[in-house]
Amino acid sequence: MTEESRASVDQTPAAPHVTAKRWVPSLVWLVPLAAALVGLSLLINAWRTTGPRITISFQTAEGLEVGKTLVKYRDVTIGHVTAITLSADHNSVLVTADLAKDAEDVASDDTQFWVVRPRVGVGWASGLETLLSGAFIGAETGVSKARRRNFIGLENPPPLPHAPQGKRVVLHANDLGSVSLGAPVYFRQLQVGRVIDEKLDADGTGAQLVLFIDAPHDRFVSRSTRFWNVSGVEVSLGPNGMDLKTQSLMSVLAGGIAFGTAPTIQAGLPIGVSGQFMLYKDEAAAMAPPDGEPHYVRMRFEQSLRGLAIGAPVEFVGVNIGSVLSIDLDYDAKNQRFPVIVTAQIYPRRMGRAYDELAEQGATESDDKMARLVGQLVARGLRAQPRPGSLLTPQLYLALDFIPGASKVAFDAAATPLEIPTMRGSIDELQLKLASIVNKIDRLPLGDIAQHLDGDLVSLHGTLDHINAEVLPGATDTLGALHTTLGNVDRILADDSPWRDSVEQTLAEARRTMRSVRSLTDYLNRHPEALIRGRHAQKPSTDSAGRSDDAP
Repeated sequence: MTEESRASVDQTPAAPHVTAKRWVPSLVWLVPLAAALVGLSLLINAWRTTGPRITISFQTAEGLEVGKTLVKYRDVTIGHVTAITLSADHNSVLVTADLAKDAEDVASDDTQFWVVRPRVGVGWASGLETLLSGAFIGAETGVSKARRRNFIGLENPPPLPHAPQGKRVVLHANDLGSVSLGAPVYFRQLQVGRVIDEKLDADGTGAQLVLFIDAPHDRFVSRSTRFWNVSGVEVSLGPNGMDLKTQSLMSVLAGGIAFGTAPTIQAGLPIGVSGQFMLYKDEAAAMAPPDGEPHYVRMRFEQSLRGLAIGAPVEFVGVNIGSVLSIDLDYDAKNQRFPVIVTAQIYPRRMGRAYDELAEQGATESDDKMARLVGQLVARGLRAQPRPGSLLTPQLYLALDFIPGASKVAFDAAATPLEIPTMRGSIDELQLKLASIVNKIDRLPLGDIAQHLDGDLVSLHGTLDHINAEVLPGATDTLGALHTTLGNVDRILADDSPWRDSVEQTLAEARRTMRSVRSLTDYLNRHPEALIRGRHAQKPSTDSAGRSDDAP
């Protein structure tokens, strides 16, 4: 390069110097950054607070809505419904719910879920808050530690809520009668609890009631406690008139249960948390001594038993010892008759000392004791007889009583069940006698008697007409003449009548004559020879007045 060109290059002006600047973020980016941080925190919080997802099977999804229906435990929200679908067989509804993290323990193996809806009963109500807020899923935990995710929901709520302090009691009965859920429980006519659940036994042979006795009254429940039904109104008619018993108006409407300690049993030990008891039909049955082992007997009746029902009492000399279990018809081909076979359940222990003293002599087993007892009583004239329970109703009961002069019968001690001989009831015998009398009356010739009686009545009517027409007028005239004659006699016998003196003299002469005859008779009794020899001379006798027999 030449110097000139180099000089020209050196004379070219230099480029301006540019200083580099640092990048500063804009404030606009703070908004999405803050949103991202908030979203991340929400995700983290949701991950930390989200509990297990469970599925509950119900028969219907009535009242349930996705995103709105809550899951509550003791009125605290622990989750919400996230999905509702049908099951594969379309026979149920699958409800999916997400529980809170702190409610993870609620999803245990024995937890129960149900839909809380308004339910109202006599004396109780539940779920009324759902009228405004809508239905929700309730939960009740158990004691299991195992976890599960699939549940079968209850169609009916579990037992009613109760106080935290108290005791649960389970009662067994053949049927519950009129006792319903929420019925009160009484002790000495004070309400101390209520019925919180009712269900059938597992084998279906009976029913159960679950009671909850509030503290501190639960200390009165022991192993010797007896429970009985006090539902409705109990009316009894006795020597003192009509007796009306009831616990309260609530027990009349919803039923009720009372309990107490039997007077013949000493106070027992306290029971555990889930005591098992029997529910008796009334207080008399509950307070009666223990019945012991039941036995079955059979009775054959050759008469109609209309009025005898299943459950009718069986009484031994007036004491209830059992009840009728069945009434069946039999057929006697030889006599072409239809006897009635009655099977009864009796409790020999209700006979008291009679059972112990009669049955335990020479017997070792309970069946032998029963057969020996019945055999001895039958030999003494024990018979079964239907009798009316009341003059106001046609109901019958069976009386086991000793009949005087009862003919001897054969008794089979090995028969199963034992058969007790029978005889006709008093009412039936009265009906037979009345029927016999009616038959005798029916055989009378009432038609001929009526015809003869009608003829006699016609003849009597004619006779009465004759008497009225002819005899009565003559009798009237005769009575008038008699009245006149009596008037004349009255005038003749007056005090101033001369006939009166004559009559008195005649009567005096008659008296003297009678005395003379009496004296002659006495003398002849003493001296019969006087009829031949004549009367001896003697002084005339005098009477107490000093007059002789010959004196006038």
